[in-house]
Amino acid sequence: MSRYLVLLRGINVGGKNLIGMPALKAAFEAQGFDDVVTYIQSGNVLVSSPERGPALVPRIEAMLSDAFGYAASVVVLSRAQLRRVVEHAPDGFGTRPERFRYDAIFLKPPLSPAQALERVPVNPEVDEVTAGPGVLYYSRLIPKASQSRMSRIVGTPVYKQMTIRNWNTTARLHELMGE
Repeated sequence: MSRYLVLLRGINVGGKNLIGMPALKAAFEAQGFDDVVTYIQSGNVLVSSPERGPALVPRIEAMLSDAFGYAASVVVLSRAQLRRVVEHAPDGFGTRPERFRYDAIFLKPPLSPAQALERVPVNPEVDEVTAGPGVLYYSRLIPKASQSRMSRIVGTPVYKQMTIRNWNTTARLHELMGE
């Protein structure tokens, strides 16, 4: 059995695709996943499965679409993949929360970090974006956060191939994976 993190895209945001965590957990358990744990309302699910990660994506998306009536999209990460995301963060990333907001933008294959980096809007006076393993590390200066281009990502075509978690959530998920 391998441990995976399933990041659901577009649930419980702005009153759309509302899914309670008990129902989400029950749906995964009904599909035969073991050790199911949900973390906060933004669609983070840890599961154990004998199947390999990439094979899980279409199965989970179909299950979520059927169970909750929306066009589900997920990013699935193995323990090793999440470890690489955390270990390859830029120097100092996440260490100055009083000055910067930090996010990890998880990419859904086949979108590559290089492709995403070209398409993500940035205000160089406020935002800094760095490519990593299956992720973009995005930080923005808090005093100028209103000038950040982070919110403009939502309106881009590439947004459908990513899901965003703040860095504290990412670090906590890493801990919950047993790392």
